[in-house]
Amino acid sequence: MVIIDRHWTSGKGGSGLLAQVPMSDDAPASDPVLAGYRSSIDNIDAALIHMLAERFRITKAVGAHKAETKLPTSDPGREDRQITRMRKLAEDASLDPEFSEKFLRFIIEEVIRHHEQARNGKS
Repeated sequence: MVIIDRHWTSGKGGSGLLAQVPMSDDAPASDPVLAGYRSSIDNIDAALIHMLAERFRITKAVGAHKAETKLPTSDPGREDRQITRMRKLAEDASLDPEFSEKFLRFIIEEVIRHHEQARNGKS
């Protein structure tokens, strides 16, 4: 079964057309409700991946700029402000703020690693 991802593709190789994403773990044919939920989850997962890819394309450019201008690879003040902002967004969205903080810290650590690679001439 194939689902249609409900967002526009962008970036490298993006056509601006809706992407077709293979559906994982098909629900039993006897449970269309479960199949509908899973289809929605698969669409959301695809959107998350595309959003993360776009975020990392931008942070890669930030890392290159920081390397060129000899700026530090991390900005603890901004990181703290972002975590505070994300915790508030999570609370407003009825999402566990602890989870959102862990998720953002994981992303920040990866971004800093990429910035260090850029500083050291690796891509």
